[in-house]
Amino acid sequence: MDKFLKRKLTVEETSSVGNRASNDLSKRQHVEINLDALPSDPRLRERISSYHPNDRDRIRRHYLQQGPCQPKGHDFPQKKIGNIYRRFVPKWFEEHGNWLEYSIENDAAFCLCCYLYRPDIGAQAGGDVFVSEGYTNWKKKEKFKEHVGGPDSAHNKAWRNCEDLMNQQQHIRSIFMKQSTQARNDYRIRLTASLDCIRFLLCQGLAFRGDDESEESENHGNFLELLYFLGDHNEYIKKVILSNAPGNHKMIAPSIQKDLVRACAMETTNAILREVGDEFFAILLDECRDISVKEQMAVVLRFVNSQGCVVERFLGIVHVRDTTASSLKVALESLFLKHNLSLSKVRGQGYDGASNMRGEFNGLKTLILQENSSAYYVHCFAHQLQLALVAVAKKKPQVAAFFNIVNNITTVVGASCKRRDLLQEKQLNKLQEALESGELLVGKGFNQERSLQRAGDTRWGSHYRSLINLSIMFSSVIEVLQIIQEDGVKPSQRGEAFSILSVIPTYEFAFILHLMTTILGITNQLSLALQRKDQDIVNVMDLVRVAKQHLPDMQDEGWESLLSEISAFSMKNDIDIINMDDKYVTPGRPQRKGEVLTNLNYFRFELFNSIIDWQLQELNNRFNEVNTHLLLCVACLSPKDSFAAFDKSKLIELARCYPSEFTEIDLRLLGKQLETYIRDLSSHKEFSSLKSIGDLSQKLVATRKHIVYPFVYLLVKLALVLPVATASVERIFSAMKIVKTRLRNKMGDSWMNDCLVTYIEKDIFCKIDRERILNSFQDMRPRREQL
Repeated sequence: MDKFLKRKLTVEETSSVGNRASNDLSKRQHVEINLDALPSDPRLRERISSYHPNDRDRIRRHYLQQGPCQPKGHDFPQKKIGNIYRRFVPKWFEEHGNWLEYSIENDAAFCLCCYLYRPDIGAQAGGDVFVSEGYTNWKKKEKFKEHVGGPDSAHNKAWRNCEDLMNQQQHIRSIFMKQSTQARNDYRIRLTASLDCIRFLLCQGLAFRGDDESEESENHGNFLELLYFLGDHNEYIKKVILSNAPGNHKMIAPSIQKDLVRACAMETTNAILREVGDEFFAILLDECRDISVKEQMAVVLRFVNSQGCVVERFLGIVHVRDTTASSLKVALESLFLKHNLSLSKVRGQGYDGASNMRGEFNGLKTLILQENSSAYYVHCFAHQLQLALVAVAKKKPQVAAFFNIVNNITTVVGASCKRRDLLQEKQLNKLQEALESGELLVGKGFNQERSLQRAGDTRWGSHYRSLINLSIMFSSVIEVLQIIQEDGVKPSQRGEAFSILSVIPTYEFAFILHLMTTILGITNQLSLALQRKDQDIVNVMDLVRVAKQHLPDMQDEGWESLLSEISAFSMKNDIDIINMDDKYVTPGRPQRKGEVLTNLNYFRFELFNSIIDWQLQELNNRFNEVNTHLLLCVACLSPKDSFAAFDKSKLIELARCYPSEFTEIDLRLLGKQLETYIRDLSSHKEFSSLKSIGDLSQKLVATRKHIVYPFVYLLVKLALVLPVATASVERIFSAMKIVKTRLRNKMGDSWMNDCLVTYIEKDIFCKIDRERILNSFQDMRPRREQL
């Protein structure tokens, strides 16, 4: 019978087998572990014994420094246990905060310290259930205490091992390697000096390393050069750094630099998470390729802070191997879990409108809405505005032809450095003449150097800036084109210049130039307002309405003033001014018999009125979300004109859009609270002058009335977190081009993320105490490297 039965191993035999497995594992080829790739969800982790022995302490230290996986804001699912539906209770995190973990993937509880240190020696208070399988019997809360056990339980032994790992003074080497007070002070000065240099480089987005960092090199790289500079200006630092430091404690190694940067980024992110607290937030997402042709997804959180201000903070950037909606959602969930955040707290989504983001059937928007119906999507208003401008530039033939010519001018004149220098020289001469004649004002910020700019479909405001620069440099552009036509090296260049010169010195070109500049000037003010971080959705709706009203007013009253501007421009640039009563002749096209079209009919009705109508129609089509039920209800919170838009019934309807925050009982209390709220605030002068919901939120906090009217303030916060534009995400990609350049294209994803977090959120980073960063750094380093 023995051959059919397997004898249970004793504890000593089990330990012996574990040691042999450990020795076999140590003989394998050692592969460097990427700590950032380690899963945060406890159910997805590999056993600690499966890692190389040289990596286990690093992995343990990483998980301990990161803390237990506790997504406190998660909507924990219910499961039927017996005849009652039960769920995991977030309050258990407070009772067992130092070890209890929760897996969203498996809806189960785990123990962090037992995962890190508990040996495989059989069952004790649930055996291995808190390490591998996870505990799911929510009916028996007492099992948590049973798992902890007495002083000599396996759990408490594992926890003491965790404490010993993080407590540097308890290590045996600290006893045998007692250092003098002077040595410790010197180590402290060296570490602090390295940190100060690193903080400066991070805030400026500068590179650290140099091509040659040897002592014979003339340029050691930014970090070492800055450290030399710091030593030259401080004798105490100079005595203990670089060549005056022990060979193994110079604190300048690349690994030291990376760990210090990691500590800086970690503390910056932790400060952001503390600022978010338990508040609801919206997510702003977009993806972009970096210089290494890697797809990077940037994540920004939009929330209301403790002062009632709307804040947008950069959470992190994640490398995604593909940009399908499912892959983006997995990457987002992984980032959230790493920081103990949950999709259940999301109350708004803001994207740029790409199909993989906002697709109605399988886009990221839909995937998140399937889990959280209160995560309302708002299409980026700035992106919608740009789409409206591009649509007019492409659909109206005359405007499309006009922008093609403008792009051709930019291409021909800016094709070489010589032509650009010639254009700048011509423009400088004209500026000097205008200044001498008194035509231009002199002052700070006036008459800056300009250049022709190509209009891009995805660059906000680029069409407007392109036309402004062309109108200012118009005469200089004409002169450069004439030089190219006469002295161009290639016949094709002379032909392009001739073709452009046959079109642009005409009244029709000048007319469209000024008309589009005026129209785009109206929408450009809206575009700039949309890119503010503190902009709220109701104020944006008002700005859109103002822009829409401005266009019909221009159509009714702006004709004469536009003609005056064009006439002055034409006289200045030797363009023939036409008579509006004359018959219009289409260039290159024979006039049809019986067809009589005057210049007035063509320019006023075919161009002026028609282009304005096209632009207005596109704005109405693109900004259709302004008329949605949600935003119409949100508008009732506006304090403008002494709360003129207040509507109790619509605000209760708004609360019904958030069933997780407002129960039926809460809705009844909200109705009573709204009646008292409007009577109270309408009688106070300090509230009568408010213009936006953002102002209202800050004033409620300043006067402590957010405590008196908690349900109303909750509605205000939910309205403020609704995203307006993804300008913050676009700024992140601009910063990425500064941090990760062609010369730094080998940056790893984790290194780039750490540099970006500190560079973008430098206002938070600069306020972090030095001691906090040094403590985080000490927790990362192996004990043998510390004093």
